[in-house]
Amino acid sequence: MAKLRVELVSPEREIWAGEADMVVAKTIEGEMGILPGHAPVLGVMVDGSVVRIHPADGGEPVAAMVSGGFFSVAAGEVSVLAEYAELGGEVDVRAAREEYERVSAQEGDEAAAAQRRARARLRAAGQEV
Repeated sequence: MAKLRVELVSPEREIWAGEADMVVAKTIEGEMGILPGHAPVLGVMVDGSVVRIHPADGGEPVAAMVSGGFFSVAAGEVSVLAEYAELGGEVDVRAAREEYERVSAQEGDEAAAAQRRARARLRAAGQEV
């Protein structure tokens, strides 16, 4: 059965790489589910969204918060090139919750963006917001 080759990277490091059965990402055009055989596509990632990767080995799905960047699908390869990304398992939930509460009390465009990113960190870590 066909698999996707997936790379999730940020300027600082490779966040996750491997084979997957499916990738779900939110672009500015909407949420996309990518399966093997998907047509080529390029999209701009939504700042403060969560990318979900379903590993081909049947392991637990991988969730990562992404802040901006691009999403590309070509010839069975999926590349997520994020400006910033953090795996859900790496999130300090207590600190993320405190950040979410702090920025939720603020107003303005920058505060709204910070709130989206804090919410995405919590969602990637499996927390309800």
